[in-house]
Amino acid sequence: MGLGTVPRVEELLPTETWDYLSGHSDAVFIDVRTKPELGFVGKPDLSSLGHSVHCIEWAQYPEMSVNPRFVDMVQSALEGSVPSCVFFICRSGVRSLSAAQAVAAAFEDEGRKVRCVNVAEGFEGDLDADKKRGGLNGWKARGLPWTQS
Repeated sequence: MGLGTVPRVEELLPTETWDYLSGHSDAVFIDVRTKPELGFVGKPDLSSLGHSVHCIEWAQYPEMSVNPRFVDMVQSALEGSVPSCVFFICRSGVRSLSAAQAVAAAFEDEGRKVRCVNVAEGFEGDLDADKKRGGLNGWKARGLPWTQS
């Protein structure tokens, strides 16, 4: 990878992500939000598809500084496998895009080709006219399964 080059990361809508996961048992799904976000807001439920959600913070709470071990933690979660696709999701799709780019760059540097995909709109989606998330678009608003602890 050349200096200053950002690896190509695809984006799929939440429904497209669900469809892909339903047909690819080797795909991996990583939620990059903080532990408090996951607890208060919920997370995707992929159990009916036979998939797990790997929760690995991209930005560490409370400082919200980038997790220096993120790529290593993702590679550890993959347990040496090379999945058909690795999906990344956050609240609105911004942090997960950065996380997907970091992982794609690490794989590229190792000479490994792994399809990294950002889940566009994220879990809660964009702000609506009332400056609230969760109703306009995103995983929850599109009616996909989710759970809350």
